[in-house]
Amino acid sequence: MRSLTREPLPMTEQDLLAQPPADYMNEAQQGFFRELLLTQRHELQARIEGEFLVLREQEPNSDPADVGSAEEQRQWQLRLLEREKKLLDKIDDALELLARGEYGWCRETGEPIGLQRLLLRPTAALCIEAKEREELRERHKRAI
Repeated sequence: MRSLTREPLPMTEQDLLAQPPADYMNEAQQGFFRELLLTQRHELQARIEGEFLVLREQEPNSDPADVGSAEEQRQWQLRLLEREKKLLDKIDDALELLARGEYGWCRETGEPIGLQRLLLRPTAALCIEAKEREELRERHKRAI
C-alpha cells in the first residue's frame, strides 16, 4: 500500500531566496545547506581519492630530463590535495555548525552571514564585514 504522505520536494535556490528574512536558518534552509554541503563533501572526497590513486600509480621516470618535470607535477598535485583537504575540513566544520544549530551566523559578530553569501561560499563562518576586517588585519600583519 502506498503512503498518502509525500516527501516534500527539495528546496531550490529560488525558494530559499524567496523566504522572508524572519525565516532565516529555519529547518528548511538548514536542510538545503546540509544537502548542499553533503553533496560538495561527497564530490570532493571522490576527487581526492582519485587524485591519490593517480599519485600512487605514477611510475618513476628513468630519464633524468623527465624526473624534474615529474617531480614538479607531483608537488603541484600534492599542493592541490592539501587545498582540497582544507576545504573538506571546512565543509566538516560547517556540517558541525549545522548540527549545533549555529550555521549561518557570524562567529565573530553573531549576525546572519546571509543566504547569498552562503550560496556562494557554503563554508563561510564570517559575515562580509567581519571577513573584510579579518583580511585587513592579515594585510596589516604582513606589512609589518
